[in-house]
Amino acid sequence: MNAESVSSSATSHSTSVLVAGCELLSFSLGAEYYGVDILKVQEIRGYDTVTRIPDAPEWLKGVINLRGAIVPVIDLRIKFNLSSVAYNEFTVMIILNLASRVVGIVVDAVSDVTRLTPEQIKPAPEFGAGIDTRYISGLGTLDDRMLILVDIERLLHTDELAAIVPAMDRTTLN
Repeated sequence: MNAESVSSSATSHSTSVLVAGCELLSFSLGAEYYGVDILKVQEIRGYDTVTRIPDAPEWLKGVINLRGAIVPVIDLRIKFNLSSVAYNEFTVMIILNLASRVVGIVVDAVSDVTRLTPEQIKPAPEFGAGIDTRYISGLGTLDDRMLILVDIERLLHTDELAAIVPAMDRTTLN
């Protein structure tokens, strides 16, 4: 991967640095396409049953046992307040290996691995205080569609998840 940085305006909104030629795993939620850094992806699995955690927020589907590791599973459609959730044969779980832990995210479908040039990456829009866009690194332009670039570390390390996951670890390991 080339270490040349994209313009500072595209990266100032996010802690992750988008670099020229970055590769992203693209996935869909409803009619929109999103992208996460391919280097954060550990594996892609078909959606499987999760163990619900009592009193957890709706977007935290529960946990799975992944080769002996307890992995929290987050449904991004619910987390992003999108339309109703329907699980079908295309629904998948992307297992991410983040700096501090392994986390699963549920998405409607995985599309492909995409390489974006600096010219294809635009800064994240500013919507004001009403809409939280801290986890959006930017927007990628691909032919006839836009790819919302998600700073997955920032999204999954929000205060609400940080408070829930340690308690979940104690609950599931006792």
